[in-house]
Amino acid sequence: MTAAETLDVVVRALAVVAAFLLLPLLVGQTEHKVMAHMQGRLGPMYAGGFHGWAQLVADGVKFVQKEDVVPAAADRPVFRLAPAVALVPYLVALSAVPLSDQLVAADLDGGLLFVLAASAVGVLGTLMAGWSSANKYALLGAMRSAAQLLAYEIPLILAASSVAMAAGTLSLIGIAQAWQWWWLAWQAPAALVFLIAGLAELKRPPFDMPLADSELVFGPYTEYTGLRFALFLLAEYAGIVLLSALTAVLFLAGWRGPGPEVLGPVWTLLKTGLVALLVIWVRVSWPRLREDQLQRLSWAVLVPVALGQLVLTAAVIITR
Repeated sequence: MTAAETLDVVVRALAVVAAFLLLPLLVGQTEHKVMAHMQGRLGPMYAGGFHGWAQLVADGVKFVQKEDVVPAAADRPVFRLAPAVALVPYLVALSAVPLSDQLVAADLDGGLLFVLAASAVGVLGTLMAGWSSANKYALLGAMRSAAQLLAYEIPLILAASSVAMAAGTLSLIGIAQAWQWWWLAWQAPAALVFLIAGLAELKRPPFDMPLADSELVFGPYTEYTGLRFALFLLAEYAGIVLLSALTAVLFLAGWRGPGPEVLGPVWTLLKTGLVALLVIWVRVSWPRLREDQLQRLSWAVLVPVALGQLVLTAAVIITR
């Protein structure tokens, strides 16, 4: 590699790391404010003065001050490694998500498969946390996480396959470039399935049965404190960023919008932010599902809808 190529790789990597560190924090701060307004929570509106701007800083200080406790019976190496295993896959996956056709860290021909495969690895961190904690509630939460991943990974992949089939490529850039306005209706069922399945894989309410505090204390994260617990929260917000960005690129044309091409990254970020707001709104508005309801939704509703969408996509492609 030449010096210029090496510098280009370094700059792209640093840009991805910067986005990975900043965007999840923005989503976390937004969630504080949206929940405060929608549920009448006064606490998050006071920290730091104007509109509670320092709430995220206060949370960070709180986590830093807490003692890092490891249970005596825990498998210490696995217990300590689990938060990183839950977080890092989202950083890897984010590197292949484009902000525009020119602004992407890794332009891969099979970018969609790469992102879906990398993001699915994050559940291993949850399994490691639950198994290594030597706590029955944590282990039950980890097993629920595994069952939930198996149930919702199938409709997620089927929904993504529909839009990839419509575009005729697995490249994320190629899918966004092939997008047409009438896909909003044509691929709407796939988009809905994709978003619901993504929320379930992130264990976001109302799909947070693995973390059910009334049953399992806090599921696989019960024994975690301080910064290690904060890393699991950061992994959740990073997952929201990845899910929102993927939804924007696959189903909302990514960087394509009114105005000059230079505004492309702005359109991608704006669409990503709107999807993230929808994710937060769902958390505030919907009650938690029971475990049987959660599984039934996947196998009896989402999988048939995703399969039907694949048949519809194939029919439209053949008749065109």
